[in-house]
Amino acid sequence: IGNTVLHILVHQPNKTFACHMYSLILSYDRNKEGPGSLELIPNNEGLTPFKLAGVEGNTVMFQHLMQKRKHNLWSFGPLTTVLYDLTEIDSWAEDQSFLELIVSSKKREARQILDLTPVKELVSLKWNMYGRPYFCFLALFYILYMVCFTMCCVYRPLKPRTGNKTSSRDNTIYVQKMLQESYVTYEDELRLVGELITVIGAAVILILEIPDILRVGAAKYFGQTILGGPFHIIVITYACMILVTMVMRLTSTTGEVVPMSFALVLGWCNVMYFARGFQMLGPFTIMIQKMIFGDLMRFCWLMAVVILGFASAFYVIFQTENPENLGQFYNYPMSLFTTFELFLTIIDGPANYDVDLPFMYSVVYFAFAIIATLLMLNLLIAMMGDTHWRVAHERDELWRAQVVATTVMLERKLPRCLWPRSGICGREYGLGDRWYLRVEDRIDPHKHKMMRYTEAFKAQDRDNYDKGLEKLEIDRDILYKKELSALSLSRSTSRTSSHRGWEILRRNT
Repeated sequence: IGNTVLHILVHQPNKTFACHMYSLILSYDRNKEGPGSLELIPNNEGLTPFKLAGVEGNTVMFQHLMQKRKHNLWSFGPLTTVLYDLTEIDSWAEDQSFLELIVSSKKREARQILDLTPVKELVSLKWNMYGRPYFCFLALFYILYMVCFTMCCVYRPLKPRTGNKTSSRDNTIYVQKMLQESYVTYEDELRLVGELITVIGAAVILILEIPDILRVGAAKYFGQTILGGPFHIIVITYACMILVTMVMRLTSTTGEVVPMSFALVLGWCNVMYFARGFQMLGPFTIMIQKMIFGDLMRFCWLMAVVILGFASAFYVIFQTENPENLGQFYNYPMSLFTTFELFLTIIDGPANYDVDLPFMYSVVYFAFAIIATLLMLNLLIAMMGDTHWRVAHERDELWRAQVVATTVMLERKLPRCLWPRSGICGREYGLGDRWYLRVEDRIDPHKHKMMRYTEAFKAQDRDNYDKGLEKLEIDRDILYKKELSALSLSRSTSRTSSHRGWEILRRNT
């Protein structure tokens, strides 16, 4: 019952009352430090009250709980050294990491906890010491891996075509080699080494990604933008395309260019994932993801309807015409592709002035230009501009969340020998086996003096304002006297308050 009440208090809108009641309930807890403590009992979702405060973005409760966990080590003048308990905060050996729960929360208030002590200092320590170097090395290694895969695709085994052309529009001059012909020369063996590296890399990607999908769940793993959800989809699809290409090569199946081309596009697009390691580029990946999976996905439905309608009309108009004079609409798939290019203004309207064009082509193209180019493209630009404006206000906050997500990911993937535990063991200070983070805080005395000066000015203004209200109530029978007294009162108030305030400053100086 006590643990249930603690979880309910985290959701209370009156945060000050919730903190007092939380401390009151814990004062009756007999097992305050052991495993049976009320603070360490999770709810049905596996969240303790501390983790729940982070997921809900309750910064007041989080700071209240952290004040109970800190130990003042020493103090010398304005300098104070504090040890913060990292229990449930550090993601080391945690099944449900506190940092991962914060960045995966749908509430924006939860990400504000990343700016609070000691979370901010812990993330900065991990990222600067281990996260950034490992992430930059991983980015360089992935780019070299993609260069290797690209070279294998560029120099894939091809041979001249020997069969006769069946159509005048057939433009194929090379065909794919059979498996027995693909690895004969020294260049083929060198390419085989690169292909083996590519296949091994694809298998490693699947081995690293599948356990996280099973642990977190597909919906959460692929749906969280900050966790890199779309990039996880891209890299898994890329690995599957590599394996499909390998199977088609081993079975000498024609058409390996289809999965190979998809893998090239997806593999190089995944390089944008490593932009999150840089503050200048990280927020732009968030913008691209939100535009693609938000604005562009909705816009594609409208674009598909327009393209289908006008492509069908263009095909019917040119169905009776000679395709050699105007071949952009010679069959239905080509009409769809040409209409798509016209929609995005990639090409100009096709026309052959040596022959007579159908009259309906001009009418339909005029309507298409008005609807597609002038209306819908400007609508898409306006939608993307609104998304850019919204994300730009959160760019620093989103980048910090990306850094946290990347740090937790690297900490889980890398061996323990490459990523030692952060913090200080409590045995060195007689605090048990728990781990602590040492934070040095500096208290600026001038800041407190200025706050006292500001309060002095405010107090004088409030006193003079109250006296002015009393005078106005006495003189409100005559409007002219009321206005005159108000004017003189405002001048005397500003003079008196400013004079007394400067006297305070002069004396303190």
